[in-house]
Amino acid sequence: MEIKLEMLTKVFDNKEKGLTTAVDKLDITIPSGKLIGLLGPSGCGKSTTLYMIAGLLKPTEGKIYFGDENVTDIPPEDRGIGLVFQNYALYPHMTVAQNIMFPLENLKVPKAEAIERAQEMADLVGIGELMDRKPKQLSGGQQQRVAIARALVKKPRVLLLDEPLSNLDARLRLATREEIKRIQRETGITTVFVTHDQEEAMSISDEIVLMELGIKQQVGEPQDVYDKPDNLFVAKFLGTPPINLFDGHIKDGKIMIGDANIGQLKTDDKEVIVGIRPEGFSLTERSSLKVEVDLVETIGRDTTLIIENPTRKGETFRAIVDAEKRIKPGDKIKLNVKPTKLFVFEKDTGELVN
Repeated sequence: MEIKLEMLTKVFDNKEKGLTTAVDKLDITIPSGKLIGLLGPSGCGKSTTLYMIAGLLKPTEGKIYFGDENVTDIPPEDRGIGLVFQNYALYPHMTVAQNIMFPLENLKVPKAEAIERAQEMADLVGIGELMDRKPKQLSGGQQQRVAIARALVKKPRVLLLDEPLSNLDARLRLATREEIKRIQRETGITTVFVTHDQEEAMSISDEIVLMELGIKQQVGEPQDVYDKPDNLFVAKFLGTPPINLFDGHIKDGKIMIGDANIGQLKTDDKEVIVGIRPEGFSLTERSSLKVEVDLVETIGRDTTLIIENPTRKGETFRAIVDAEKRIKPGDKIKLNVKPTKLFVFEKDTGELVN
């Protein structure tokens, strides 16, 4: 089921703060059968967008389509959505089986069929043997799976997940996100997944929608967005360790950091912000970018060099190089910059300089 959002806008009227635009003219198409991550910092509008898709919030402006059907004014129960909340919202007095079957009671599904469908969904999410337990007897990861099974049992057209992993510890989060991807692939259901965790979104999403202050910043496959950010916000938000930033300038088509020429770019002479991914450096004997190493962190095959930023006093930058190069603090080295890991942004707007 394709989902299309056309100029979707949500304005909240807060008596103390006045009007707040949570989502601003959002225009995106979510392909049928894909898992899409709505990604961004807290307050960027991603959960508000999800709740408008679900029908729990009414848009101030714009339209929502499921396929060719305009569902903007259709109530949640008639949209054919499955929704998993951050806190799972399980009924504590009910067993796993009863929790999963609950939506089918409202749909007047015969009991025998409801039991069969509940067991099928429980098996799909890997909790088929826990049907007689109550939520308090389950781990966080198991509760999460019950919530997903309950959302899927009514055979929805669309599955919506609001920060579904935020209550799990790191190990469970890793295992559960892999399960969500497996379940999505097996069911083929169009899924929208809200998270502020870039690693989560990039690891399981077919595409990500990166938002800030209610505005779409970039849409695309995770690696494409990482490799080709449209602006400074996108470049800074994606990446661990984060992108290194330098105050630079363009002079005669050369990208300069201080007196060091690190690349070429045909554009007018001007002050710019230069971004270089930590993995975008290599050691060389011939380079004008000469630095002194402050600290060295070696983990397995990689060595991270921590170096004083030559353009921003009091800041450092990170260069990830091969661990075979035995570099020590205090060593003076020369760094080459890989063109594919180098980005130049407008100083005032943060837009990418093409």
